[in-house]
Amino acid sequence: MILQEMSWEEVGAYLETRDDAVLPVGSTEQHGPIGLIGTDALCATAVAEGAAALSGAIMLPPVAYTPAPFNMAFPGTISVSETTFSALLSDIIAALATHGFRRLYVLNGHGANLAPMRALADTAPLSMRIRSWWDYPETNALRQRLYGDWEGMHATPSEIAITQARHRRIERPPLPAPRALDAAFRAAHAGDRHGPPEEHRAEFPCGRVGSWSELARPEHGADLLSLAIREAAADMQDFARLAGPDTG
Repeated sequence: MILQEMSWEEVGAYLETRDDAVLPVGSTEQHGPIGLIGTDALCATAVAEGAAALSGAIMLPPVAYTPAPFNMAFPGTISVSETTFSALLSDIIAALATHGFRRLYVLNGHGANLAPMRALADTAPLSMRIRSWWDYPETNALRQRLYGDWEGMHATPSEIAITQARHRRIERPPLPAPRALDAAFRAAHAGDRHGPPEEHRAEFPCGRVGSWSELARPEHGADLLSLAIREAAADMQDFARLAGPDTG
């Protein structure tokens, strides 16, 4: 069920038997020469919508304006501060709690969202479980089988494959493999902890961060999406059955 497509009476009837909702959260930022600007939000929404349908949960409108300051040197990126992002989520959570929702399953598609969302979960007036779509074991195993180290950290072939399957494929002369990332770089920049915008673009001028986006194929995306939806639905059903708080 999709909240925008429901009436208030239908939501009220839902709340008589359930108290959980699903919130997809992504970003609006560059994803390399063949990645769509909305990749993170599009992937999170695709998984959330499919999994909510299987689990019977309500899916809320996606949140697509989130922190991505490191990509502001690339046209099209729209970054908001962590303060603004946290304030928006706090208001969404407060509204849900007012109506009687007691559980919020967050389906994430953007690394920089994780720290502020986890901080919110500590004091939220409802239980939260936060999952990124790549967290699910079988989905992650398929990513690794398909792309290995070339999955990289940004403009990954797996997320681009999902948008190719669900939206469109950008045709352009292929780029060679990007600079490979070592373990130290990955650890230092986990959670999208990248440098100032101009420095970040100078270091990664095409927007790919260790990710060989050109390995993406629509058929890969269809397989990844199918797996992620199935695993997310099972996790949502588990969360809906919990009797106590859960922050993921």
